[in-house]
Amino acid sequence: MKSLVKFCLATLFALGLVPLAHADEPASSKWAKDCVQHRLLSPLAEQESKRPRFSRAAPPPDERRVSVLATAFSKDQKGREFLPFEVSARHGEDWHIAITGCVLRGTGDVFIQVGDEHRPAAYLLGKDVEAAPGVCQAKAAAPGA
Repeated sequence: MKSLVKFCLATLFALGLVPLAHADEPASSKWAKDCVQHRLLSPLAEQESKRPRFSRAAPPPDERRVSVLATAFSKDQKGREFLPFEVSARHGEDWHIAITGCVLRGTGDVFIQVGDEHRPAAYLLGKDVEAAPGVCQAKAAAPGA
């Protein structure tokens, strides 16, 4: 009887370790959204909440939402896998694309597009960070492939 209880507990524990994904959303998309939320949007919202009410800076959006633009990982010029995303912001009734970028597989590092370059997400938080060459830029297909 004790061995049956141990077996059942071990099975339940093992099943608890398996991440459950939504049936309509691939695990990679959910992972990328979580990375963007925790590494970019939450710190950005916290920083904006500390701004004085009568600041000359533009007011923060009423709402932001993350959209992952692909379900399969692409490889950049250095062979790193990434998923592209965009963040839409709502001011009143109007939505617009506010941020575009990518999330690197493995590290979960978030990069944002600034002009033609991609920089670490810390750039939007006021950090002086250099552009990362080759990040988020899909590797060109081989000729004749």
